[in-house]
Amino acid sequence: MAARRKPSLIPAKPAQISEASEAPKPSASDADDPPLRPPKLSLIVPASALFFLPYFFLLYFYYDVEPSLRRSIAINAAMSLGGFIVVVRLIPVAAKYVLRRSLFGYDINKKGTPQGSIKVPESLGIVIGIVYLVIAILFQHFNFTSDSNWLVEYNAALASICFMILLGFVDDVLDIPWRVKLVLPAFAALPLLMAYAGHTTIIIPKPLIQYVGVAVLDLGWIYKLYMGLLAVFCTNAVNIHAGINGLEVGQTVVISAAILIHNLMQIGASGDPEYQHAHAFSIYLVQPLLTTSLALLSFNWYPSSVFVGDTYTYFAGMAMAVVGILGHFSETLLLFFLPQVLNFLYSCPQLFKIIPCPRHRLPRFDPQTGLLTGTKDGTLVNLFLRLFGQSTEKSLCIRLLFFQALSCLLCFWLRYILAGWYK
Repeated sequence: MAARRKPSLIPAKPAQISEASEAPKPSASDADDPPLRPPKLSLIVPASALFFLPYFFLLYFYYDVEPSLRRSIAINAAMSLGGFIVVVRLIPVAAKYVLRRSLFGYDINKKGTPQGSIKVPESLGIVIGIVYLVIAILFQHFNFTSDSNWLVEYNAALASICFMILLGFVDDVLDIPWRVKLVLPAFAALPLLMAYAGHTTIIIPKPLIQYVGVAVLDLGWIYKLYMGLLAVFCTNAVNIHAGINGLEVGQTVVISAAILIHNLMQIGASGDPEYQHAHAFSIYLVQPLLTTSLALLSFNWYPSSVFVGDTYTYFAGMAMAVVGILGHFSETLLLFFLPQVLNFLYSCPQLFKIIPCPRHRLPRFDPQTGLLTGTKDGTLVNLFLRLFGQSTEKSLCIRLLFFQALSCLLCFWLRYILAGWYK
């Protein structure tokens, strides 16, 4: 999280016209800005290979996936890889432009050190969002026909994601109050909710059927209300579980990887074409999210070269909510979001003003030791520091992402042991 310096609202004096035209000279502040640190590809590329090699093994050798689905997933993966390369090349260019418009911040968790006085470009999530949308739109040419049943919902999903990127960038520029931020995802989810033509039923858990009286319950409009609330939760949950370098993007990467594995397992285990296409639909939207986020993480990992801004957190949260809704695995998605759920519940007293809530609920940084100390603010970041002691920012982020990965593994384990009994 960054304390962003806002552009001055005082209009500049008009430049006086001189007879001799001179070329514009860079300002002193521009000349003093250090160049952007190179991406940490030596870390990101091997870590990505550790996931994608087993992932493609499952796709091509372990599961008997329909050839047409396998082809579509492979094309989407190739386009997503291209998105990774484009994002790595675009971020340094975009960083220069946002710095010129005074969209930068100072890293509070490095205050008192030389790194704490460096201008860090902010709102670079806009680059990820644009590249993601281009990939998702172009992919329609290879997978959908004009009469496809999925095309309307696919475009509605993209409209919701695009709407959320716009609102997130508006928030970064205008610094919208928190109470307004809370409802923004509800507006962004409207295209998806209006176009949704899927079922509105839920399967009652087997132990509860004798009390409810039916095995399948049609919720009607209540189900769509639940979908809207899920979109609101996912976007805000990613946004408030933040504050240290790499955490916002890192949690998205871990959850996206878990979603891909879950979808692939469901495709391999089911013989229902409609069910398989629903999970393949989810894969088409998550693969570019994962690769573009990995590219952003190469710049945002400690020490961060760029800040992602609310543009990215809103975009990532909405994208994952959309795939959970249209892939019909919202319960599993909430289990993947277990750390975010805990962080939200722990934050509620401050979020709803029951106890005072500061602007930045960050840990205290000691520039002498380079360690972070947890405060009494209700966030998972501070709770980890209070439970496990002082830590460097990098070590703390690794611990939180490890907890995120354990939560995803817990979800897979629960689905395995409850299969056939719960539903």
